[in-house]
Parts: sequence; structure tokens; C-alpha cells
Amino acid sequence: MRNLIKIVVLQAVIMFADISIAQKHDIIKFGIIADAHLNLMHDAEKRLITFIDAMNVENPDFIIELGDFMPPENGFTHFFDIWSEFNGPKYHVMGNHEADGGFSKDQIMGSRKMNQPYYSFDKNGFHFIVLDGNDKKSPDAKRYYRFIGEEQIQWLKDDLSKVKFPVVIFSHQELHPPDIQEYDHWLCIENYREVIEIFKLHNNQNQEIRIIACFNGHSHNDYVIEVEDIWYITINSMSYKWLGDQYQHIRYSDETDKNHPLIKYTAPYKSPLFAVVEISAKGYIKITGKKTEWVGPSPWSLGYPEELKKYVAPQISDRYLKFDLKSELK
Repeated sequence: MRNLIKIVVLQAVIMFADISIAQKHDIIKFGIIADAHLNLMHDAEKRLITFIDAMNVENPDFIIELGDFMPPENGFTHFFDIWSEFNGPKYHVMGNHEADGGFSKDQIMGSRKMNQPYYSFDKNGFHFIVLDGNDKKSPDAKRYYRFIGEEQIQWLKDDLSKVKFPVVIFSHQELHPPDIQEYDHWLCIENYREVIEIFKLHNNQNQEIRIIACFNGHSHNDYVIEVEDIWYITINSMSYKWLGDQYQHIRYSDETDKNHPLIKYTAPYKSPLFAVVEISAKGYIKITGKKTEWVGPSPWSLGYPEELKKYVAPQISDRYLKFDLKSELK
């Protein structure tokens, strides 16, 4: 009888352990923001506080910011302190505007307590890769860089060769352009074709642990595109859409404009944009985003190109994207 009880108890322990493992390695949930731009936006601190407070209630497995977060200057360290108030793991992606003022990668990493500009980690049965799109293409290249250099390319190949789980990739700049030519020239990683060929090779050989999605910021747009069974997902800026000189308009008080003179070249969002992303090995990516309004006139009322409406909006769209870890690539 005692042996029978032991067997029953052991079976129960194994059963619950299997359930626990399945639950742990089936779903990952993370909070995500992009392009907070502390050095430009007058209320960036309030926007970040809103995100961190929401995430401490939501309790995701981690949070991540996709770059253009804060300059590595002593006067901005309080922004990192706000970020640090999240009660869980926190990750960073290096943007291009952190280098404004000539700051080095070491200075940028130091301000965020990053060990490397590109890195990877495993969590809940998924493998996450953070890329740095700010390598110099050549010794005489001028900012802003949008290139992934030879050393990082080799690291990416090596990292992918060792993965044991489905892969999600984060970058600041886009890894695949949308279907309009204008964006190919200045928002996308310059050698993106080389990078996506690496993705394609990995996926053709590793269906069950393939790359399922790439998340980026940088363009302050809101869209997704699926290419060869990989979802390329652009996360909108937390703060604004950059419009430029031609569409300038003073949105706030004269004092705010005086102290933050670049805001007039943007179309700010009334409240901060961020999202919670849930990914399941069962085959879905669920994005729950925020939607708000423009501060002042919309870009279109100022003459911004109508053809960009498909990408430009004061929102991060809710999405439900499907993938199949065992499907054959086309």
C-alpha cells in the first residue's frame, strides 16, 4: 500500500510538473515602447511614468525599449531611474539619436547599464535577439549610421546556430522596408537584404525554432508586414510623429516652444503610446496597443502626404498575428 501511495504521488508530481513546464514555456508577455525622445519631448517623464505604472500592474515577463530613449548626459539620469522602477527584467535597444552630441557607444551603454550593444537571452521558451543597427559602414561614414557590421553579422549567425527555442528579434531601425519606396532610403537598415537572407537560411533549416517576428521602432509609424513567414512589426513612438520644417506648427505654449524648440516640427500624441505583446508557441502574436489623438492639427491638415496615412496614426494598433512553427516556407 505504501509503495502504491508513493507511485500515485510521484505520478501526480510529474503530471503537475509537466503542466507547470507547459505553462512556463508556452506564452511570453512583454511591455514595449519606442522612441520616447527625452531630449525633445517636454513631457517625456510623465509619459514614461504612465508606462511604468501600467506595467507594474500588468506584470509582464519583461519590458523593453527600442531606442531613442535618452541621451547619456548627467542631466537625464532621472529618466533611467523612472525606467528602473519596473519590478521585473528590463532590456534596451540602442537607437541612433542617443549618439546626438557625439556620444560613443560605451557612453550610451553606460547610461543604460548595458554590457553589449547587441546581445540575446532566453525566456519562457523563446529566444530573443537584440541587434544594434548603428555600426559604421565604412571608416568615413557619417551619422546617422544604419548598418549592421561584419562582426555583428558573424555574431548573429553564431547565435542563431545555437538557439533551442523560437526566435524574436528586436532592433531600432527597420529590418524590412514597407511597400513604399521612400522608406527604403533612410529608415531601414542599409544592408537589410544581407540580414534577412540569414533569417531565411535559419528558418529553412529550423522550422520548429525559426524566427517568427522582428520588432523595431525608429520610423514613428504603426504597421506590420509579413515576408516569407516572418512578421516585421513597427512600434510607434511613445511621443510624436516627426513632420519636418515644411509642416511646423506650435502645439503648446510659447514657453514650451521656447524651451523645446523642436516640438513644433512634430505632431505630438496627446497621451503616451505603448503596447503589451503576448506570444504563444501555439502560433499567435497578440499586440494590445494604445490609441490617442493628435495635439493640435493632424499632419494631413498641414499638407502631409496622403499616401502615408496607412502608416501614420496616433496609435499602436491592436493586432492578432498567426504563425506556424512547423509550416514550410514558400
